[in-house]
Amino acid sequence: MEMFKTLIIILLSSVLVDNYVLSRFLGICPFLGVSKKLDQATGMGVAVTVVMLIATAATWPIQYYVLDALGLGYLQNIVFILIIATLVQMIELLLRRFSPALHKGLGVYLPLITTNCAVLGVTINNILDGYTFIESMVSSLGCGLGFLLAMVLFSGLRSRIDESNIPAPFRGLAVTLIAASFISLAFMGFGGIVENIFA
Repeated sequence: MEMFKTLIIILLSSVLVDNYVLSRFLGICPFLGVSKKLDQATGMGVAVTVVMLIATAATWPIQYYVLDALGLGYLQNIVFILIIATLVQMIELLLRRFSPALHKGLGVYLPLITTNCAVLGVTINNILDGYTFIESMVSSLGCGLGFLLAMVLFSGLRSRIDESNIPAPFRGLAVTLIAASFISLAFMGFGGIVENIFA
């Protein structure tokens, strides 16, 4: 029961309180660049979630059973970047081979995921937080879902902005950043709630 509580807290904290985009400011490039349309935002969010889960499943054992065992922990960043880039390329090749329609739909997003710092941040922070393998996977799922939630919410907000009459000095990037800051402030309201659910 205690383990279940811990996993729920990790999941909800990753989605709401410690949202990688809105509180840690990782993955800002796709957040601002791919959130203009709902279908693009959803596609990017789902793709990032899948890659986060696969990257965590690959990097956690390598960290503990290879890098730490050989005293090569200082190579963590380089090794993790290489693993993530390789995984994304493998996923792209598999999709191209076995599911051309899905590859065509996600084709634009897959190369962007390789450079998404949120994926690298999740894998490194899972190690730094001392999570077990299961906790790391739950954390990665929560971070991916949080990324998806932020993308979808911001996509909706941007569609409203595009229909509004914005004063000239605020058009473009200025109003986009202001809107992003409002969503980030709204998510700050979840702080403390998750820990108190099981108190």
